[in-house]
Amino acid sequence: MLSIPPTMRVFVAVTPVDMRKSFDGLAVAVRSLAAKDPLSGHLYAFFNRRRTMMKSIFWDRGGYCLIAKRLERGTFVLPRATRSGVVEVEASELALILDGIDLSNARRRPRWEPSSRWSTST
Repeated sequence: MLSIPPTMRVFVAVTPVDMRKSFDGLAVAVRSLAAKDPLSGHLYAFFNRRRTMMKSIFWDRGGYCLIAKRLERGTFVLPRATRSGVVEVEASELALILDGIDLSNARRRPRWEPSSRWSTST
């Protein structure tokens, strides 16, 4: 079970990546594919062409952490691609993807969000 804090953003690259890459290779992929900083502390997930293997990388205080999962049967169902090839998802959505759940037909219920403007009038 992967426990991701709510402050950590999760980015999924829908463009396939060579799974022979390790720490440095995935850090380069974060910079080139996602145009993000791998030292930001956010989690970046990559999948192979057949969508049977996932590797994710994130920076944790003093070094990179690498997490991998390989399916023995079936494939991961990835979110729809954007122009950049990277989709930001919530940690719970990544957990569902890794559990084999197809999120394409899922509906997100509206939730309350604080407004961007704070009213200071009294």
